[in-house]
Amino acid sequence: MPISSTTRNRLILIALWALVYASFTLFLPPLLDDADSVHAEVAREMIQRHDWVTLYANGIRYLEKAPILYWSMAASFKLFGVSTAAARVPLALTVLGLCLVLEGFARRAFGSNRAGLYAGLITLSSFGIFIFTRITIPDADVCLWLTLALFAFWRTEHPPAPMKPANTERRASIRLKTKVKRFASGVRPAAVPVPAEPVEDEGGKFDFETWDRTDSDSYLDHRTGSRQDAAFPDRRGHRRAAFKPEAPAVRLLPCLVFAVACALNVLTKGLIGIVFPVAVVALYLLLTRGVVGGLKRLGELHPMASLLVFLAIAAPWHILIGLANPTQGDPGGVRYVGGHWQVPLPTDGNVHGWFWFYFVNEHVLRYLNLRVPRDYDTVPLWLFWGLLLVWLMPWSAFLFKAVGRAFPFSALWKRGLTRRVRLHAYFVPPNTQLLLLLWAAVPLLFFSLSTRQEYYVLPALPALILLLANWLTLEGRIAWPPITADARCIRRANIRIAGGMLLLGTLAWAAILFFLVHSAKPSPDTDLASLLQQNPGDYALSFGHFLDLNAQALGLFRLPLALTAFALFAGTLAHFLLRRAHRPHAATLSLAAASFLFLLAAHLGLQTFSPVLSSERMAAAIAPQVHPDDLIILHGEYEAGSTLGFYLRRNDLHLCEGRSSNLWYGSFFSDAPKIFETRESVAEKWQGPQRIFLWQDPSDKERPVLRMHPMYVVASSGGKQILSNQPNR
Repeated sequence: MPISSTTRNRLILIALWALVYASFTLFLPPLLDDADSVHAEVAREMIQRHDWVTLYANGIRYLEKAPILYWSMAASFKLFGVSTAAARVPLALTVLGLCLVLEGFARRAFGSNRAGLYAGLITLSSFGIFIFTRITIPDADVCLWLTLALFAFWRTEHPPAPMKPANTERRASIRLKTKVKRFASGVRPAAVPVPAEPVEDEGGKFDFETWDRTDSDSYLDHRTGSRQDAAFPDRRGHRRAAFKPEAPAVRLLPCLVFAVACALNVLTKGLIGIVFPVAVVALYLLLTRGVVGGLKRLGELHPMASLLVFLAIAAPWHILIGLANPTQGDPGGVRYVGGHWQVPLPTDGNVHGWFWFYFVNEHVLRYLNLRVPRDYDTVPLWLFWGLLLVWLMPWSAFLFKAVGRAFPFSALWKRGLTRRVRLHAYFVPPNTQLLLLLWAAVPLLFFSLSTRQEYYVLPALPALILLLANWLTLEGRIAWPPITADARCIRRANIRIAGGMLLLGTLAWAAILFFLVHSAKPSPDTDLASLLQQNPGDYALSFGHFLDLNAQALGLFRLPLALTAFALFAGTLAHFLLRRAHRPHAATLSLAAASFLFLLAAHLGLQTFSPVLSSERMAAAIAPQVHPDDLIILHGEYEAGSTLGFYLRRNDLHLCEGRSSNLWYGSFFSDAPKIFETRESVAEKWQGPQRIFLWQDPSDKERPVLRMHPMYVVASSGGKQILSNQPNR
């Protein structure tokens, strides 16, 4: 029995996901220092302590994060054992879920199986989705829950269509065949609408015969064959229902799915899990129905049932962790003094409980840039927006065209503001692409007004992926004659984009080829860290260490560079030639293939760089020598060498000059372990009978290396070293 095209596309996407996200990428490279291994260690200590409510890192309360990422990793550890691969399994499954949800969303929203396939391909091959799932951070989960929530809302606006009788489909097929025969015989219709966006007919299915580029603010009158402005009265003075349609009765299930997705998002990333989807929905209803109509529509979305489901899922953990971590002592409150807000700092035994720290400090004060401790960085606004193009590579080449075609306001106001005000036609006609634009805009604008990291753009990517999938589908829909002006415009735009990509790809290929030919390859045993040029000011970026690379260090990246050069040149060349040959589907697939090859190169590059970013090699080197009663000290913050704790299965690492960052707040609770050392206390313990392993980074300018006697170097890698007061046994 032949499989349907939908099933075939899903199987293709699942196979690609398994190849790229669920194979060798689970095992290599090792977990990295900082957030990657810290989050994995929190999950490991969760199952070790049998405490699924309060999070702990290195034995200290870790109160600033929501639990779902750690629950999922802890469950993976339970099933597969504590390992690198098990830590990455949950995020790999998240990418699969996101891919399939976007495939279903695009297929239904744009009435095309190919749009669904493209959405899945873009999701799997985008650089940002791939690179930020190499680190165990919850932002991919945020994308999944936000996509699921807004997909559920979209279904309330576009309920499933009833099945049409078989003879209706047969008549439509006969009409289509007749039109094809007439065209082949030389008979040309007077005017043929341009396919661009699906328009739903009375049965709820997409009517391919009446697609038109401007369906967002007009529609085709079947009786007269003329286009009517959906925002204005017709000749008889009646306002068209296409502009303000009678909303169908809302089913309960999509509303409950929306509530469940929002609750899971709150348990993943905090309050933005409910702020983002609700803001998108509210703005959409306001723009399409106004205040009164929007409130009326909200009342039809089963708000009470949805609220109860949301609270049933989201509230229990918040209540339990708040009760388990109450305020201790007298920590004081936020005060407004001398025109400035003053946030009190905790002291030993005087610390706010979880409710204040999580909701006030980590949400409100963080957004206002008043959070304590002030140990966080922010990227410049221009870089935050500019990197959006990098995270969507290579598909970002089509982004401006995709967004521009979806943007409704040029068509909405082109007939004149005065006339629109006179007729009280202020609202935007409801359409899918408006929802997607608002979805993309809300996270980007929200974080533009606050502190931000470069990966905070991830919640906007699914919406942009859907817009890109729709744009790439357009050319395939108009690939058969007749060719209209709009069709030629779309084709010319894509050919120009492909030509620009080929030019950039050729220049990059030539530069890489020149470098590979004229550079000397370092010896295989060269420590990459010895070749890098230190730029600590760039380490605020998630992968800022890569900016330390110079021509000499790049010699160790010959294979990733060669693969990158081939992908950039061969991929863009094939893409351009296929676009020129009017084979848009093959062109898109060739670009996707080149993208996957580039992701392989990026993975190999990350693996080559991993000794600088991870202490796993040193952990493996000292593991046979470490005994339970030995003392392990990190000279610096816990995050700087956190892979030691995970790979050595130790949650009692001591920190010298490192009472800061993620462990700072929890260290003030009265039951926090006494793990913080000074230079003097380390020097005193160094002379004792207990064996000590001291991790330190000589390149850390803020913490000069400790020099004591005797000192034995027992491991070194990536510019870091582990010293001991006793030789290896």
